[in-house]
This record gives sequence, structure tokens and C-alpha cells, in this order.
Amino acid sequence: MGTYLDRIVAAHRHASSVDTRSVASLEAAAAAGPAVRPFAAALSVPGVSVIAEVKRRSPSLGDIDATLDPSATARAYEDGGAACLSVLTDGEFFGGSDDDLRAARAATSLPVLRKDFTVSAADVYDARAMGADAVLLIVAALSTEEVKTFHQLAVTLGMDALVEVHDSPELDVALDCGATLIGVNQRDLASFTVDTERALRLVADIPNGVVKVAESGIDGPAAAARLADAGYDAVLVGETLVRAGDRAAAVRALRGAAG
Repeated sequence: MGTYLDRIVAAHRHASSVDTRSVASLEAAAAAGPAVRPFAAALSVPGVSVIAEVKRRSPSLGDIDATLDPSATARAYEDGGAACLSVLTDGEFFGGSDDDLRAARAATSLPVLRKDFTVSAADVYDARAMGADAVLLIVAALSTEEVKTFHQLAVTLGMDALVEVHDSPELDVALDCGATLIGVNQRDLASFTVDTERALRLVADIPNGVVKVAESGIDGPAAAARLADAGYDAVLVGETLVRAGDRAAAVRALRGAAG
């Protein structure tokens, strides 16, 4: 059967293998995308910034909010003071779509991360074409050469790249590839279990000048404050915000967790 990560990445690589679009068509579509909004810069402000996620479901949790309206959710997040949005566009495993990203971005003035499993250059071009301001590169899902290539392509297209790591060897790869925006995912993508100490263990090894993002397992203001105190610039939060009765207030509470 393989792990969650194995199955998801295999599905995306298969889709990539049957993509017959030319580089010229991909470049043209990306060039026609809306003007880029600064993603990393929005996180480089005093206090803890919130990247608020538009997320319907996950393989481990099942449905979180199957009827989620991406536009209304994005507006609530912006009202609460989120610095950026993260939008799941994977359909098979997370119930998202490219249209979710377009709708969320159109409803706000916030920069948007395309939260997906990037496995090809076409994925990077597609992210820019649909309006993403940043693309996710998961070191655990890619070769070192792919991380370098996709990171450089994102920069060339004017986007930021959130390079996601889980341990010290992956962090070394991210830094060697020139990453200036690094996310430490506390969720093990093989088992989908969360280790809330993971981000704390790795933060000291992330150099000054790199924007530091803690991901997963952030269940409220106390967790956000702990990560901010440890040196993180931002937290990326999905399930906790989606499940909140008042999503704007939930973002506001996270932002107030650390000065």
C-alpha cells in the first residue's frame, strides 16, 4: 500500500507523466497570471504572522468542512488579520481545486500559497497561472535536483517558494538550494502523525535572514506563542481555523498570541 506520502506523490507523478502541454504553452499561461503579491515579505513583520489555510479534508482526518466556501473563508481570514493564505488544490486526497485558489485570492488582497504536491516544472507554471504567489516544495517528495530546479523556476516567475522540511538532512538540502523561506512541518507525511517538538528542535539550525514558518499541530494561541518565542516568523494553520465557529476571531487569537 505504501505511506500516505508515497500514494499521493505517485498519483501526482503519474498525472505529470501524461501531461502533454508544451513548455511554451505553460510559459504563456504563467505570464498571463495576475500580478504577484509579495508572500515572504508579508511574513517578515514584528510578531507572529498567520498563514491561514483553506482546507476541506485530509487523508488522515477525512472531511473537515466538506461544504467550505473558499471565498467566504478567505475573507474571514483576512478580517482576522491573516498575513497570507494557503489553499489546497489537490482534489483526490484533499478535496481542493485550482478554482478554490482563484476564488480565495479574488476575494482578498492577501498573497496566496498553492498548497499542493509539486513534482514537475508544469506544477510551478500552473501555480503562477492560477494566481499563486508562492509554491510549496516538499523536500521529502523530491530529489535534491528537483528542489533546486523548481525553486529557481519559482524565483524566475516572480514567486516565493516555501521549502518544507521535517528533519536536519532535509533542512540541509533546503539551505543548499538557496531557500530563504523554510517551513518545518511537524506532521510526519509517512504516517500523518504530529510531533509538536519537531519545529522547536530545528529552529536553531535555520540561519538568520531565512523566514521561518512552523506548520501543523498548531491548535491555538498557546502553541503559536511557543513557536513565536522560539524564533518562528509565522505559523501555517489549517484544521484549527477551519473548525472554528468564528474563523476571523480564531485568526485574531493566534495573532495576539505573541508580540
